[in-house]
Amino acid sequence: MRKFELIAPCHFGLESVLKREIIDLGYDVTGGTDGRVFFAGDEEAVARTNIGLRTAERVLIKIGSFKATTYDELFEGTKALNWEDYIPKDARFNVVKAASIKSALFSPSDIQSIMKKAIVERLKLKYAISWFEETGADYPIRVTLLNDVVTVGLDTSGISLQKRGYRKLTSKAPIAENLAAALLKLTPWNESRVLVDPFCGCGTFPIEAALMAANIAPGVNRDFTANDWEGLVSPSIWKDAYDEARDEINLDVETDIKGYDIDKSIIEAARANARLAGVEKLIHFQQQDIKDLHQPKKYGFIVTNPPYGERLEDRAALPALYGTLGERFRALDDWSLFVITSYDGTESAIGRKADKNRKIYNGMMKTYFYSFMGKKPEKRR
Repeated sequence: MRKFELIAPCHFGLESVLKREIIDLGYDVTGGTDGRVFFAGDEEAVARTNIGLRTAERVLIKIGSFKATTYDELFEGTKALNWEDYIPKDARFNVVKAASIKSALFSPSDIQSIMKKAIVERLKLKYAISWFEETGADYPIRVTLLNDVVTVGLDTSGISLQKRGYRKLTSKAPIAENLAAALLKLTPWNESRVLVDPFCGCGTFPIEAALMAANIAPGVNRDFTANDWEGLVSPSIWKDAYDEARDEINLDVETDIKGYDIDKSIIEAARANARLAGVEKLIHFQQQDIKDLHQPKKYGFIVTNPPYGERLEDRAALPALYGTLGERFRALDDWSLFVITSYDGTESAIGRKADKNRKIYNGMMKTYFYSFMGKKPEKRR
């Protein structure tokens, strides 16, 4: 079976979570930089990681890397790569994304245009044709320039892996599905413990938790660009990977996952999303104000993405809102609280210093994931 070097981009600050996921799927991590994890895999790995990774943004096959400080070097370096090993003569191919960080070449449009021309020139020679009809499958190409090193990848995912397919209805500022899953993995929560999101919006945290509890792979109900690449990953490999993921689903798991929001229409949207995800029986959604939050059980978890001024609420209202969250948290019996926010008054409003504070980039926005730890449950004898 053909071997590849694969690249999985993720949110900045969550590389360690993605590495653990890749290792748990049985693949060797070979390296990583900010926002990217490199690992070794075969054709089966392309299918299994697309279907199974919860925290990655996509899976790329690394075509190659080289240094370029001029557009001539970019052209020649691109042309020297073995494109014919990946792209058939009828393929539709474009450099769909170019990102440049601390590099001499910084214009995305120019980088994309020059690389496309270089690929065409290479394939003209290899296929002995002068015109490409581009009537076949899509082969999107993504490139990153970091410190003048060009890394070129073939995008096997297409639509970002955060798009599970269940979130048809959203609140005004929903958290990305893969980010929510990664943050859940940073907590000690498991399916035997209570989980509450008092600002659940369209339900992303509760739904991702339920998917994890029921062992439902995030990509089991969606397609990927590489589904159509018969020359690289055969249909039989995809079928086996989907079948494997479906065989591992356990909808009989017992959970106590709750999502609350003050907006009734948003709660209805969350319920609809949970139905589409197939986990509506594992989550209780209810319209409720944060001031009314109470839970009788011990050792539960609040994991939430509250308003932080850039959406829904004015910043002037945040001290009172976060203060109420802290008050209700302290009233719970040995619970833990995890909050992702850009609001710099979080610890003061909650009423205690966080046990851990991790910087995470949510898109281009710098946020912090605050961990306020409660007591651990007593071990049963």
